[in-house]
Amino acid sequence: MSDAFNTPTSVDPRLLEVLVCPVTRGVLTYDREANELVSKGAKLAFPIRDGVPIMLTEEARQLD
Repeated sequence: MSDAFNTPTSVDPRLLEVLVCPVTRGVLTYDREANELVSKGAKLAFPIRDGVPIMLTEEARQLD
């Protein structure tokens, strides 16, 4: 039995079209290797867990 429904390998492209950075309201880019949405303007990377973007600044990783 496949677990494809339980472990998504990517984010729905339609979701990426509508999501914006909660800090800057700017564009997010998808980092497939790190499985994160990156806001270059805010210098934050938002994690994606089980296919769901976690858009909380408390959960974001600070970028250098």
